[in-house]
Amino acid sequence: MNVRINAEEIIRSIEAAQMKSDLPEIRVGDQVRVGVRIQEGGKERVQAFEGTVIAMRHSGINRTITVRKVFQGIGVERV
Repeated sequence: MNVRINAEEIIRSIEAAQMKSDLPEIRVGDQVRVGVRIQEGGKERVQAFEGTVIAMRHSGINRTITVRKVFQGIGVERV
């Protein structure tokens, strides 16, 4: 008996093993604080970016959120 495994099934099984299970549930409209990694010259630091979730894309390990805040009268977004 020859069993063929679909490529998508293999990818999903690998992603499922890598997913964290203790992540909070985030919805559009929530206020969040995100750590943004910034490189300046040879140094690297993490800067807090706090704003409102305005979009969510994809699912699973590829999920992205877009966060927006208004800073000095100008709208700033981070993905």
